[in-house]
Amino acid sequence: MSRDWEAQFRAWAKPPGKTEQDRCDNAASAIRNAIKASDKLRERGVSIFTQGSYRNNTNVRKDSDVDIGILCTDTFFHDPLPEGWTQERLGFSDATYQYNQYKNEVEEALVNYFGRSAVHRGNKAFDVHETSYHVEADVAAFFEHRRYQADGTYLEGVELRTDKENRRVINWPEQHYENGVNKNKATATRFKAIVRVLKALSNEMTGQGVTAADVPGFFLECLTYNIPNDRFGNHTYAADVKAALVFLYENTNTQDACVKWVEVSGLEWLFHETQKWTRQQANAFTYAAWNYDGLGEDS
Repeated sequence: MSRDWEAQFRAWAKPPGKTEQDRCDNAASAIRNAIKASDKLRERGVSIFTQGSYRNNTNVRKDSDVDIGILCTDTFFHDPLPEGWTQERLGFSDATYQYNQYKNEVEEALVNYFGRSAVHRGNKAFDVHETSYHVEADVAAFFEHRRYQADGTYLEGVELRTDKENRRVINWPEQHYENGVNKNKATATRFKAIVRVLKALSNEMTGQGVTAADVPGFFLECLTYNIPNDRFGNHTYAADVKAALVFLYENTNTQDACVKWVEVSGLEWLFHETQKWTRQQANAFTYAAWNYDGLGEDS
């Protein structure tokens, strides 16, 4: 008997249930309490925000951890300034509060609140271990990031530096959130539903040993974002998923067809040489998905 993919896709398209959502909310609340309890960080311009699949409502049950950013605006990073602009002209000077000191103070706050054994410092972020009360949390310490424009205004994102390589990691959480919401509205909520389906499909296929299926959830969300709106909204979820896979496969066969694809924020190229994924990975994933367990067969 062939698998009922429509029923499976409809189940996968739903966000995690209330119990799982409550545990996600509890994790975010606990991190906020830890940062607020720090005397050192209380003196800084610090705000706490959620990001990633939890914030963007594209999380699935297996991946329901919480990404939390701790943003300090006392210091900011910036891209190279446009021609004709200088720090003096823009009204800022070299910082005295450095990123390493800030990240150490965030670590101290987390350890004081949760205990040393519950907090692991990674190259980019802190891992706060899961408990019966809350899910696992990835906590990143950010400074503000500014991308100055030719007129002296700037786009605002967030930036961290890795411990090992001092590599810049720049995110655009607010732009990502807003664009995702707009895409979801334009597709009658099918955009985020199909993102959840593809993430859950990737998890199942990976569990079955399909190597090509093991791709980051953020990457799948960005791929889906680049699918034209008119490919969504078919009569069935199965038709939407198949339309998505066909479009992605056909348009990742060559670099020219997807060279201008972007992350959901619209501010980073999806297939830039600095990315940790490739066009070929996207193409291999869609091919493997189409051929997985009769998914691409006519129904």
